[in-house]
Amino acid sequence: MNIRPFHLAVTVDNLADARDFYGRIMGCAEGRSSDKWIDFNLYGHQFVVHLDEDKQRHMAHNPVDGHQVPVPHFGVVLTMDDWQLLAESLTSSGIKFAIEPTIRFAGQAGEQATMFFTDPAGNALEFKAFAHDDMIFAT
Repeated sequence: MNIRPFHLAVTVDNLADARDFYGRIMGCAEGRSSDKWIDFNLYGHQFVVHLDEDKQRHMAHNPVDGHQVPVPHFGVVLTMDDWQLLAESLTSSGIKFAIEPTIRFAGQAGEQATMFFTDPAGNALEFKAFAHDDMIFAT
């Protein structure tokens, strides 16, 4: 299968905060923008933040492997090396994790490194990695 970049657009309540978070902290290159939206390159995917000054913040949680996982959430499956670099970078940046970098489903099908955190607008992100990509959809 030839995997193509995905496109995802989310709302934020402050473009300057989003630009700082996704550009400086996450290291995403900025693409086109206006006074109402910004394109970012999120690990090769087109990620867009759209301004909604009236954005309502509501977060539900579901139990997964002993943690309360925020939903909805989005992110990217990284290589283990890239995941480790991101975890170290976010930790040194002082990011407050919803779920600290950890190994989930240890010793089981689908074992993965994962971490959850939110952007300044309250959008939940999960970045994960597998030792072997064939475990991504393991049952």
